[in-house]
Amino acid sequence: MNHRENLLAAMQRKNPKYVPFELRFTPPMLSLFKEKTGADDPAELWDFDYRAIYFPRPTIRVDYSSYLPDDLPEGTWVDEWGIGNIPGSMHHFSKMVHPLQNANTVETIFAYPLPDYHHKECWQSIKPTIAAYHARGYAVIAGLEMTIFEIGWYLRSMEELMTDLLLRPEMAEALLDRITQLRIFQSQIFAGADADILALGDDIAMQTGMLLSPKMWRKWFKPRLAAVIDAAREIKPGILVQYHTDGDCRAVISDLIETGVDILNPVQPECMDPVAIKKIYGDRLSFSGAIGTQTTLPQSTPDDVVTAVKTMIDTVGEGGGFLVAPTHVLEPDVPWENVLAFIDAAQKYGTYK
Repeated sequence: MNHRENLLAAMQRKNPKYVPFELRFTPPMLSLFKEKTGADDPAELWDFDYRAIYFPRPTIRVDYSSYLPDDLPEGTWVDEWGIGNIPGSMHHFSKMVHPLQNANTVETIFAYPLPDYHHKECWQSIKPTIAAYHARGYAVIAGLEMTIFEIGWYLRSMEELMTDLLLRPEMAEALLDRITQLRIFQSQIFAGADADILALGDDIAMQTGMLLSPKMWRKWFKPRLAAVIDAAREIKPGILVQYHTDGDCRAVISDLIETGVDILNPVQPECMDPVAIKKIYGDRLSFSGAIGTQTTLPQSTPDDVVTAVKTMIDTVGEGGGFLVAPTHVLEPDVPWENVLAFIDAAQKYGTYK
């Protein structure tokens, strides 16, 4: 059983040889990783079961200056969506400048130039890259996170998008439909290129519950998420779908399953009990994550990290359906010894008997 076969068996709740694992670093932690190991890529050094792929940014750049303030601070950068990013306290944090925050007509929403991923240079490398990873025995996860809700409020601002949903539905519909159509195109490119897992997601929850009511999420985002998933499965019926949201999303887990989600990420233990979630939904859903990056990894001893990893493997990992991982990228407050303890525990205790 190679890496790809093992990951797919695990996520399909079949009979994997071992529990797959992974972790990701913030830029400061990636620098520490390189210093400590002499390697450049955690996935290669620790031989994760999958490799991730994303759409390349369009090389044809759009001038978004008319949508942004003239007095942006030095160091501000503008991404391919036209969203301004003002440097924050650390270089992986930034304050957003929302280019559609002041839009007041549907015509303005329709006129806004979304990134054009249809250009050949944005997708022609995807299929050969996936084929190369498959030839090496690795699964491929295709990333389309910040799928609809997040990119919507990044463009419009949280306050304006929420107001649109309540009071200006024609504004919300125009923006969300445009984003959804773009995501449908991207999902079909990934599916046609034989990606194994389509990674969708929007942070729709806080640690105290949903960011918006379940009723509103079901009205505005559930059908659009389903449309993206259905479009991918028109091309590749067997593609697995992972959905990422931080926070306590228990109110809509059943809805996510109904849309076609196969894997829930990251099952944040600070606000959801991964073992309880497994007991309720484990016959219909697999899980990725479950090791806390707010508590366990920065605040515990290496022995505590080992215990947490072993416990999650023994419980959430029982019968398959689990990839053990930190619930987010690791911040600089995580001791290096705890990183090594996580890797050692995942490798030592992850083998199924």
